[in-house]
Amino acid sequence: MLKPKIEKVVVNISVGKSGEPLEKAAKVLKDLTGQTPCKRKAKKTIRDFGIRRGEPMACIVTLRKQRAMEFLKKVLPVIDNKLSRKNFDRHGNFSFGIKEHIEIPGVKYIPEVGIFGMDVCVSLGRPGYRVKDRRIEKAKIGSKHVLKPEEAMVFAKDALGLEIV
Repeated sequence: MLKPKIEKVVVNISVGKSGEPLEKAAKVLKDLTGQTPCKRKAKKTIRDFGIRRGEPMACIVTLRKQRAMEFLKKVLPVIDNKLSRKNFDRHGNFSFGIKEHIEIPGVKYIPEVGIFGMDVCVSLGRPGYRVKDRRIEKAKIGSKHVLKPEEAMVFAKDALGLEIV
C-alpha cells in the first residue's frame, strides 16, 4: 500500500487567444498524445492582453496508466532526465515545461502548424488515495500514508530514471 504510482499526467498548451492558433495547438497535442484535447476558457478579462472572460485560450489532455508512462518516456529526454528539487510540491507531485514541442524525439517541424511550448504536470499517489475523492463516504488520508516529496523523488529516480539536481 505504500508503493507510489503515477495517478495522471496533465499536458497543457496555453496559447492566450482563441481561433486558429488554438486549433493548431490542439492538433499538436492530439498528435503527441493520441487523445482529443479539451479546451479551457479564460476565467477573467484582462484588457492589456486582449483576453475576454469565457474565451477559449488553452487546450489540455489528461493521460492515465500506460499512456501516461509512454508519454513521460518520450518527453523526459527533452529535459535531459534532470529535475530540480523545486519542481516537486509538498504532496510529491512534480511539473516541468518544454519550450518547443519539436525537441521531442520523433516530432518533425511543420511550418503551417508552428512551434508550441507546453507544461507537463505529473500527479503521484498511493493505493488508498481514492478515499479522499470518492463521492460516498469521503475520508481523510492518514498522515503516515501521505506521499512526501522525498519519497516522490526516490520514486522518480527508480521508476522514471530521473536525476534530481
